[in-house]
Amino acid sequence: MKIALAQLNYHIGNFESNTQKIIDHLQLAKKQGADLVVFAELAVCGYPPRDFLEFEEFTDLCEAAAQQIAAHCQDIACIIGLPVKNTQVAGKDLYNAAYFIEAGKVKAVTKKALLPNYDVFDEYRYFEPATTFECIDFKGVKIALTICEDLWNINTNPLYVANPMDELIKQNPEVMINIAASPFSYCHDEERVVVLADNAKKYNLPLLYVNQVGAQTEIVFDGGSLVFDADGNILDEMPYFKEELRVYEFADGQLQGLQPIQRVQEPDIAQIHDALVLGIKDYFDKSGFKQAVLGLSGGIDSAIVCALACRALGPENVMAVLMPSKYSSDHSIQDAMDLVNNIGCVHEVIAIKDAADAFDSMMAPAFKGLPFNLAEENIQARCRGIVVMAMSNKFGYILLNTSNKSECAVGYGTLYGDMCGAIGVIGDVYKTQIYQLAAYINKDTEVIPENTVVKPPSAELRPGQKDSDSLPDYDTLDKILYQYIELRKSSSAIIAQGYEEALVRRIIKMVNTAEFKRYQTPPILRVSPKAFGMGRRMPLVGKYLS
Repeated sequence: MKIALAQLNYHIGNFESNTQKIIDHLQLAKKQGADLVVFAELAVCGYPPRDFLEFEEFTDLCEAAAQQIAAHCQDIACIIGLPVKNTQVAGKDLYNAAYFIEAGKVKAVTKKALLPNYDVFDEYRYFEPATTFECIDFKGVKIALTICEDLWNINTNPLYVANPMDELIKQNPEVMINIAASPFSYCHDEERVVVLADNAKKYNLPLLYVNQVGAQTEIVFDGGSLVFDADGNILDEMPYFKEELRVYEFADGQLQGLQPIQRVQEPDIAQIHDALVLGIKDYFDKSGFKQAVLGLSGGIDSAIVCALACRALGPENVMAVLMPSKYSSDHSIQDAMDLVNNIGCVHEVIAIKDAADAFDSMMAPAFKGLPFNLAEENIQARCRGIVVMAMSNKFGYILLNTSNKSECAVGYGTLYGDMCGAIGVIGDVYKTQIYQLAAYINKDTEVIPENTVVKPPSAELRPGQKDSDSLPDYDTLDKILYQYIELRKSSSAIIAQGYEEALVRRIIKMVNTAEFKRYQTPPILRVSPKAFGMGRRMPLVGKYLS
């Protein structure tokens, strides 16, 4: 039997596109001699469909699409993921399920048992967990089919009390197939390999795993589908961040013609780069947008976002707006122009001095001669926000936010100013990682100007301003933030690592008191194991650790 894994990029709720893509790959796999084609979790509707699942019409459209796909399953079978209705009165109305389709008909339905409800996952909100498990018989082969999380209850601290494979193994399957929607983070590919290999070894069965690829707003799926032998050795690893279809021959209880491979691990920063480019591209493509706008300051953050956007959309579709103020240095303007010349994007220079002066004059009576402070600094940032939003409204550009994770964490940004945007490109990338990204982007030729990289970062909202005036050194700041945000360490645990107590408590207080700002920011492309947004839900008015 020949089994094809179809690693594809789906679009949530776009049934016409998803269905046609599945049918096209059925035909492609048939030409390559496949007997069975395996598609990803919720492939029919896209993942995560979220509250679309509360509309009965949505699930009806899923079923109609599945029947359309079934009509093309002649002389070839397939496995597709989709939501199906729970016919029982008790419990949630839907299952996260998979159809096994053969000879134009649904021959078996597999339902997901372990429903993740952590980080970006919210499946138990919608789905009823499966309680019964049956293998699939096809061409004399008994297949243990599971859905994503159903294989993840294998570590030393299991999250669930049940384990679907413990039940399926009693039926003596010959091969495991797992269909997934497993999001990217820069460490998750290694975790996947370990979990899947452990399953293959535990049950002494070969395993074929298919993931989807593509971005759905803030969540990026990286693909990287995998094939293992019964000893847990990797036999094949499909590409990351791109679509792919591959066919494997299974006979005599094992995958034929494959030898164990040594996995080549991409550097984290290379993966982050590719995830961000794909995230931008899919956000625009799937939303029907074509062109982006951003403020280009001459600093490293906006330079990185501009370079990534040009790679995702093409430089002709990126408008960089230089908005110098009376505090902008000559070298910042030159650095911004050097970047524009390096990458060839469209640009405008729109000075904000007159606008900021007008606001200062307008507010002078109300400010009653009080000294210049944060209020006047933020007026400049908001003038820039007005300019880029005006460009967006006038020309249909979509605004990219350029705030990094370090700034987002401690609230070093201006609401309705530099925190504006439709999508946060680098809001899950710490400042220290930004410099690594710059080096990666510049690995073949200079894209990010050298002066942009080496100069001290500054918002340039007052004379001689530097980030270090308000923030700790980024190297120290980012290490403490990582301990608190990604690892969820307490202040006492971080202090015990040798960090200065006053500094740790100051940073954690800044993080917690800035929650109201993050609540109003755009969705952020997720590349870390713990990003701001739906995967990190904190109360706005909580006292704990503030």
